[in-house]
Amino acid sequence: MRYTAEVVISLKPVVNDPQGLTVRAGLHQLGFSEVSEVRVGKHISMEVDGDSESSVRQRVADMCERLLRNPVIEDYRIEIRADGA
Repeated sequence: MRYTAEVVISLKPVVNDPQGLTVRAGLHQLGFSEVSEVRVGKHISMEVDGDSESSVRQRVADMCERLLRNPVIEDYRIEIRADGA
C-alpha cells in the first residue's frame, strides 16, 4: 500500500532562530504588528510504500534520525495518511 508522509522539521525551542526574527521584522514592516513570534522550519512530503501505517511511520522516523534533521538543534513531527484517504 502507498502512504503519504508529511514531515515537519522545526528548531528546538531553546535554539535561536535568526531567520524567524528576520521574517517577523519583515511582517512588522508590512503592517502585521500582531505577529509576536515566528519560527521557520522545513516541510517534507513523500510517498512511501509499506505494509502498514506503523511500519511506514517507523521508516520515516528512521529517515529523520539518519538524514532529514539535525538532532542537536531540530525536532520533527510525522503525519501519515493512506493514499486515497
